Order: sequence, then structure tokens, then C-alpha cells
Amino acid sequence: MEESLKPLSMESREHKGALPIKAIKVKTVNRETIIIQLTMLVLVAATIYGFLTFDYKDVVIGEAILKSLESMKTVLLEPHLQHVGFGEAIYQVLVTMGLGFLTTLFGAVIALFLGLLAARNLSTQLASTLIRGVVAFIRAVPTVLWVLIFSVAAGLGSVAAVIGMTFHSVGYLIKAYSEAFEELDKGVIEALRASGANWWQIVFQAVLPSCATYLISWTFLRFEINFSVAVAMGAAAGAGGIGYDMFMASGFYYDMREVGAITYFILAIAILLEMFALRIKRNMKTH
Repeated sequence: MEESLKPLSMESREHKGALPIKAIKVKTVNRETIIIQLTMLVLVAATIYGFLTFDYKDVVIGEAILKSLESMKTVLLEPHLQHVGFGEAIYQVLVTMGLGFLTTLFGAVIALFLGLLAARNLSTQLASTLIRGVVAFIRAVPTVLWVLIFSVAAGLGSVAAVIGMTFHSVGYLIKAYSEAFEELDKGVIEALRASGANWWQIVFQAVLPSCATYLISWTFLRFEINFSVAVAMGAAAGAGGIGYDMFMASGFYYDMREVGAITYFILAIAILLEMFALRIKRNMKTH
């Protein structure tokens, strides 16, 4: 019994008529790797050339690096709120969270329906291609530009920030949701269609229950992105929140200690959001 479990040697394989073992040849250099390496070399060369030819005016690089390190030390090791009180900082963080939550909610509701139409296994080829093309264009434009575009009609403020962030969230979530829907086993959909189920019954009985964890994961990921974007929009678009306070602390008061305190507030919220998302996903997997 023990002898039968031992691996056969080359000689014994050839003697018993088994196929000889051949070494697998791996091509380390091919056309794709050459193109990737050349692209990386071009990018590195362009970066080095840019640093060497950049007009630094009267800035001394060594001095600038030392001052930047000193500022980072102040931000990270000496946080202190001076122009904004602790209660006001908490309130402004909640305002930023509300802006991120609102845009994520609007984007998720719109993207859920359009994502079903964009999925190739649930929709027609024409509708899927059309929606995917529009969504690709929306994602190609940064969120800040969408906010500035809508600010022409709504003016700088929270309204333009909500519309612009929602617009980009829809484009992001449609792609994520549609790909999650397409991962569903085709046999399940065909079995429901054969049993006489209509499109809505297939969606609610098979698609959404099977993809619920993926939908929640992508939605929370977009919420985290919208929270960080809302911080930037507080300064760039006048949307308010903790981002505006950080802009004032860094650009108006030039108080690096207050910037550090606000940074730690934002970091704490980001960690809490991640913990909350992990707990929800664990609960869903359990049930």
C-alpha cells in the first residue's frame, strides 16, 4: 500500500507507458511586457525631465523640504483647535457626513435601476451599450468639474455640490452594480424565465438577494469616497462643512495645528465608517 502511494520516477513512468514529464517553458519576455516596460521608462524619464526643467522661481529645494517636514511635524504631533471650537468641529464633520450620505443615497437609488438596465444578462444589448457609454463619459469627468458645471446654474454652494457629486456617484455605481448583476449564474435566470417569472420577479427573487453583499460593499465604498470629496467641496465649491474650516485654517489663518486637529477628526470618521461597513457585511454573510 505504501509503495503504491509513492510518486513514480521518470524511469518507472517511461517503463509503465506513462507520458514523460516535460519542463514548462515560461516566456519572460513578450510583446506585452516590452510595451509595459517601455511605457514605464518613458514615464520615469518624463518625470525626471519635468523635475529638472521645472521653474522653481526663488524656491530652494532643500529649504522647502525642511519646512515641509517641520509643517508635517506640527500637523501630526501638535494638533490644537483655536479658531473652531470642539462642538463646532463635530457639527461641521456631521454636515460633511450628511453631504456624503445624501449624494450616496441619491446616487444608489438612481444607479440601482439603471444598473439593472446596464447588465447584459437582464437587459437588451442596445440599452446596455447606451447606458454604459454615457456612464463611461460621466466617470471620465472628475467630480470637481461636474460641481463647477452645475454651479453655473445653481451657483457655488451645497446645491451644486450635491448635484455634481450625485451625478458622478451615479456613473460610478452603475458600473459597479451592473458588473455585480452580471456575475449571477445564468442558469438561475433561465430557470425563473422557464417557470413563467417576469422581469421584476427575477430581479426581486434572484438578482437582488444574490448580489446584496456586493451592492452594500460598493455603496459603502462610494460613501467613503463621497465623504472625502465633500471635504474638498467644502473649500472648492463653498459647500460648508469641515472642509471649509480646513481651508480657512490652512489658507487664511495659516494655523497648522488646527489643520492637524481637523485632519484627525476626518481620520476618526473614516475609521468609524470602515468599521461600520465591515460589521454590516459580516452580519449579512451570517444571515
